[in-house]
Amino acid sequence: MNMDWNALKSFLAIAEQGSLSGAAALLGVNHSTIFRRLQAFEQELGGRLFDKLENRYVLTPMGEELLVYAKRASGLFNEIERSLVGKDVRPSGVVKITAPFNLATRFLPQALAEFRKSYPDIEIELLSSNQMVNMNNRLADIAIRSTDKPPMHLVGKKVASIPWGIFSAADQSIAACERVSIDELSEYPLIGGAGAMQDLNVFAWLEKHFSAHISTRCDELTAMSYFAQAQQGLAFLPLDQSREGLAQVGDLPPQFNSELWILLHPDLRKVERIRLVYDHLANYFSALNY
Repeated sequence: MNMDWNALKSFLAIAEQGSLSGAAALLGVNHSTIFRRLQAFEQELGGRLFDKLENRYVLTPMGEELLVYAKRASGLFNEIERSLVGKDVRPSGVVKITAPFNLATRFLPQALAEFRKSYPDIEIELLSSNQMVNMNNRLADIAIRSTDKPPMHLVGKKVASIPWGIFSAADQSIAACERVSIDELSEYPLIGGAGAMQDLNVFAWLEKHFSAHISTRCDELTAMSYFAQAQQGLAFLPLDQSREGLAQVGDLPPQFNSELWILLHPDLRKVERIRLVYDHLANYFSALNY
């Protein structure tokens, strides 16, 4: 049997994410590709690797056994790949970047357009995702993340501290005549966090103190901003979300500031194309003023 490495990677992604769509997003392929790989892999192995229970893919006993060996194989392949890539000193090739959707749409097009003028032979591959991508398997070379606890196995630097504010629609009456303090939030409908957003201090605080006044919840900041623009409620947003159609009507205390980090795997620090992109983005974000 000639085992397909892509099939094994797909198997690991499904096991990690618990769904085909989650695995597809993680690997940057479409849902049907993951489904085909799983079907072909199970047929090749002669047994089922997953049971589908309540819309989640759960490992079968055969899948549990394979997972042990698959993780070992994945670690070895990734170590080999990073070792070989780490010897590449050419300013050309692909650099994979992962960033949250709000940062990927707001800043990276402009930042990387400037970079491309200087290094046209470096190809950028962007994964817009709020999920923490596993950097060990080189799904991404550089991660841009808003976090106060960057993973210990990565290296990088904090490039910005981004304040947060209270936002409303620019054409809402509150935008023209009022400033809202956090003590007055109970007077307004609010937009809260859902999913992983509730892990952020600012949305955990909002949930704790004003949950009865939250009319809408979103799991992504750009979506929140558009709900606020549609007058669905006041939204807590980092100031990098400021744009036409939104008005900042209040401030939030510094305890809610976001720390912006640029991170990469230590094995990739000397790869020329990755170093060039990393340095450029670090300088770009460090120069932003809030």
